[in-house]
Amino acid sequence: MARQLQVSTAHVSEAGMKSGNEDACGVHVPDDEGQLINKGFVAVIADGVSASDAGKEASDGCVQGFLTDYYSTPDSWTVKTSAHKVLTALNRWLHGQGHKLYGSERGMVTTLSVLILKSTTAHLFHVGDTRIYRLRDNDFECLTRDHKVKVGNDKEYLGRAMGIDINVDIDYRKVSAKKNDLYLMTTDGVHDFVSNDFMIKTLKSTKDLDQICKILIASAADNKSHDNLTCQLIRIDSLPDQDQDAAFQELTKLPFPPALDTGMILDGYKILREIHASKRTQLYLAVDQETGKQVALKTPSVNYEDDPTYIELFLHEEWVGKRLNNTHVLKICDHQRKRNFLYCVMEYVDGTTLRQWMRDHPAPTIVEVRHIIEQIARGLRAFHRLEMIHQDLKPENIMIDQYGVVKIIDFGSTKIAGIEEITSPVERISLLGTVNYTAPEYTRNEMPTNRSDIFSVGVIAYEMLTGELPYKERSFRKKITRLDYISATEHNPDVSDWVDGALKKAVDPDNHRRYDTLSEFIQDLTKPNTSLISTDALPLIERNPVGFWRTVSLVLFVLNLILIFYLFR
Repeated sequence: MARQLQVSTAHVSEAGMKSGNEDACGVHVPDDEGQLINKGFVAVIADGVSASDAGKEASDGCVQGFLTDYYSTPDSWTVKTSAHKVLTALNRWLHGQGHKLYGSERGMVTTLSVLILKSTTAHLFHVGDTRIYRLRDNDFECLTRDHKVKVGNDKEYLGRAMGIDINVDIDYRKVSAKKNDLYLMTTDGVHDFVSNDFMIKTLKSTKDLDQICKILIASAADNKSHDNLTCQLIRIDSLPDQDQDAAFQELTKLPFPPALDTGMILDGYKILREIHASKRTQLYLAVDQETGKQVALKTPSVNYEDDPTYIELFLHEEWVGKRLNNTHVLKICDHQRKRNFLYCVMEYVDGTTLRQWMRDHPAPTIVEVRHIIEQIARGLRAFHRLEMIHQDLKPENIMIDQYGVVKIIDFGSTKIAGIEEITSPVERISLLGTVNYTAPEYTRNEMPTNRSDIFSVGVIAYEMLTGELPYKERSFRKKITRLDYISATEHNPDVSDWVDGALKKAVDPDNHRRYDTLSEFIQDLTKPNTSLISTDALPLIERNPVGFWRTVSLVLFVLNLILIFYLFR
């Protein structure tokens, strides 16, 4: 049986010498195994600033808010993205509430430190002067730095905290996690009054985490700490260490379905006909006998029955599709009945591929092309919002239904930032798309971004308008050192210079010079962007307005002279 992340925790929080306790702390270990894998374990500690009008409300709000909201973020997001989104929202809420209820910059202010353990990595987020320490074997280290500013010789104040400003600068770092790592989270009422040597000695003295917390709190109190006292401990008892055999057994819980033919029934789906078959998958049109709804069934090829990487990629496509809900992305259907075989149920699109559409429409107008590209962009934005990159956009992977609705299909190559953070014994391969539609950075072993998908969209738009590709045939075997753009106007003189400029920028070999967003590309396909047009192609009035009017003035002057000459001759 595979071991998952397991932790032991303990905490103690007391008011100390103060009348009230403005510290807060908490942990969350998801009961759901999928959530534990995709989002991880979270521990939070906060210290309401003494000078704040509502420090207690601020610290409690941050701790409870983060523990709740972090798990509401998409599974496809990285830990960093998820945590930053939540922390930014919490900070703005504190700042707004502080002004609304107390009319002050320090209405609701707190420090905050967050530890997230996901897979085999520890992610730390920090603002203020709470701390996170780690004891690993005999190495004791403070993993955060206090955001304090010294004034004079003996005074200091917090330079950073949650709620002070509408924007907040959050420290982030990630470190590898190991079994038996012990993380100690404290507020300044503890670590300012207990030495590192005493902490190390206490942490090593017993396995009882509750006892360790009590000893540290008592020591801070004995040392005349004048602040609230909070300490929280997290010990890693086990980390995911699934071996290849266990992983394969997990992946092969469901057997591959048998060869299917018209009339056969698979788990309540009656096969009507085969739509498409390749060496990797088969696609069938089927009808759900319970609902009468037509669906498409995708089944894996028996050639890969003993290939764990292939099976994981097949399941990966279903995982992606179930998290996307967009009119322009093929819908993956939930299984309403027990699934006895490995297959994927998806909506049936009664239509044609973009490739066939291009054959049927060899000379489309810019309006027709723009209409299709806009729909592709809407679907692609659904991927990018979830930190997913499709990676295999091409005319064959885009469908157009009988009503003209465009849908992106085939998610087998999709890169998911959040999943990339999870260690796996199964070898992960990055399936590269079709070479002429794939961005050059892939062959340079650079990390793909949303701009890599924009390159593919640009190539598709170029091909729709010209019937050709913007660069000569390429190969993944050769490292690309130079690509020379072929102007779309060479293939189709009806393509405007400003449209050609937009296409050229979208497919620029240097991803840093490409569009940042799809909306910018669509805008430049809709309205001329003169900055993208070659100066030689611009009319003189736009290229050199001063020179244009000088020339006009000179011509008018000469005409006037000629007119005067004839009048007084």
